[in-house]
Amino acid sequence: MDTPLVVSALLDRASSLYGHAVGVVCGRERLTYRQVGRRVDRLSAGLARAGTARGEVVACLSFNCHRLLELYYAVPNMGAILLPINIRLTPPDIAYILADANASTVIVDRALAGLLAPVRDQLKDLQRIVLMGGDPSASCPLDGLDYEEMIAKASAEYRRPEVAEDDVAELFYTSGTTAQPKGVMLTHRNLTTHAIAVATVNKVTDADVQLHSIPLFHVNGWGTPHIVTMLGGGHVMLPRFDPDQVLETIERERVTCALLVPTMAVALLNASTIRSRDLSSLRMIMLGGAATPPSLIAALDARLPGCQINGGYGLSETTPVLTVAVLKRGLPPDPALSLRLRSSAGLPIPGVTVEVLDESGTVLPHDGVSAGEVCARGNTVMKGYWKRPDETARAIVDGWFHTGDMGVIDELGYLHIVDRKKDIIISGGENISSIEVEKAVYEHPAVLECAVIAVTDPKWGEIPAALVVLRQGVSVTEDELIEHCRGILAGFKLPKRVRFVDALPKGGTGKILKRELRAQFDRERAPA
Repeated sequence: MDTPLVVSALLDRASSLYGHAVGVVCGRERLTYRQVGRRVDRLSAGLARAGTARGEVVACLSFNCHRLLELYYAVPNMGAILLPINIRLTPPDIAYILADANASTVIVDRALAGLLAPVRDQLKDLQRIVLMGGDPSASCPLDGLDYEEMIAKASAEYRRPEVAEDDVAELFYTSGTTAQPKGVMLTHRNLTTHAIAVATVNKVTDADVQLHSIPLFHVNGWGTPHIVTMLGGGHVMLPRFDPDQVLETIERERVTCALLVPTMAVALLNASTIRSRDLSSLRMIMLGGAATPPSLIAALDARLPGCQINGGYGLSETTPVLTVAVLKRGLPPDPALSLRLRSSAGLPIPGVTVEVLDESGTVLPHDGVSAGEVCARGNTVMKGYWKRPDETARAIVDGWFHTGDMGVIDELGYLHIVDRKKDIIISGGENISSIEVEKAVYEHPAVLECAVIAVTDPKWGEIPAALVVLRQGVSVTEDELIEHCRGILAGFKLPKRVRFVDALPKGGTGKILKRELRAQFDRERAPA
């Protein structure tokens, strides 16, 4: 018997089997899965009544909250397409995405209405606005329907249209670091198979409580809206990342699982309250979004004994998780090996094949040294780019999705990311991995954060430059830091410049924005 893999089935299971269990904690609100299921059906009915049709794009501008989680199900239930938008973008960026996606409906938190109001008149396809959160009676720069009123007035019985598993359920726009952002189409099948695979690897159960510290608008919330719901676990929403609030929430809600980018983990380790909080409920922290230094995992191990700490790797185009750096059985009990493997990209999740290919498309050996482009195929690879068949064809070649990342696979099968293609530093004809240099810099005890970029040089073409944030109360000179790296790196890989800064620019999830650092260097080096 064939039944379509659709995301509505994941919430249906939770509502049926865990109806009386708390599904979502959001501020002072605690909603059971039965309540969430009923609200989702009413929301689908309300949107349909307002005119939203099957196949249309419904965009959302929201902090992490239970309403955004509800939209993850209510919109695909209708056969429509959910488009969560990064709230760190500017109004012109948001206008571009909404216009490119032909969004007919935008659901926006009242606190974020100022992001949409300046560009509202430019959006010819936008037919309706729904406002949520905040005080409905307070002044707002936008007019629209009220989210809660829409749910209250809608029918409790919503007849869902038939949805095929290959229908697009979600649309996420890439960051557009090198060109205009592209919409990544994720299908019901992508989302369901991803949830099953990642839940299997991370051993998620109905006893887990997931802290949503990563914004749900970022890359499918790393799959957590579906993984946790499917198994009847608990969602704990945080509207923004604040280290002390995160630690307090972990203690209060007995959080078991958290997803962090490395800069978030560094902030937690340096939070003033970390020593006073009971964090014993944590069983797993997964790090992603940027390369993870082994020293960071070692520091987390020391602070959180008994908690599984590991890295992972993925992209918007892969729903997103491709690999998870869990330790497989049969490995020798070697602490150094454990740190090296857990800070790698990891092993492919079930249903996914990951290989490293050379420029001719040949699969390279798993020897830990043969570097090529990381490529993947499997059920979680996107359907394609929205309205961009040519770019889809360039990204998916001969059944392989080309990530644009360079990597190696070692003898144990673990993927190690060498660098983004655009971040490889070519100095005197030699390729230098910025990630490798960063890991060496991070090993110095005075370093809190680091980013390595290429800067132009008249002799070598490019040289590595390290931007470094120091820990409070410690100091190190440029020469001392370069000398420290000399014991770790080959001479040609050494950072030739070190600049100490107060902070590094970061995106909405805490990922360091190297493009801004490169632009800053270019401006400072430009002739007057």
